[in-house]
Formats: sequence, C-alpha cells, structure tokens
Amino acid sequence: MLSKKLFGQRLRQLRMDHQEKQDVLADLLDVSVPQISGIENGYNSTTLEKLVLICEHYKVSSDYLLGLSDTP
Repeated sequence: MLSKKLFGQRLRQLRMDHQEKQDVLADLLDVSVPQISGIENGYNSTTLEKLVLICEHYKVSSDYLLGLSDTP
C-alpha cells in the first residue's frame, strides 16, 4: 500500500544525501518549493511523470520510493 509519508521520507533522505536544497528539486520537477515540502512531509503526492524524473535524477527505483522495496 502506498504511503505518502514513507515516500516523502525517502525523497527527503535522497535529497539530503545528494546535498541538494528543496529549490533544486523543485526546479527539476517544475513545481514550487512548498509543493516539495508538502511531498516530503507526506501531505502531497506527485505525478507519474515527475516520479520518473525523481528516479532518474537520484538513480533509484520507483519501487524503493513507493515503499515496495527497501533496495534503492
């Protein structure tokens, strides 16, 4: 089952591991910084197109971000 909270936690950790600020990710996804904050806090979700961009950018699987696997 999809957990927006887990997705957000993993996204935040990936962003921090890459030493990126929220504005860098917001620019990549063409969204606002508050939208990134909402995703990372488990309040908002994203589109499939943006999920693909995140996976390509951080070189992780969608299964990892969606909580279907613990292997990035």
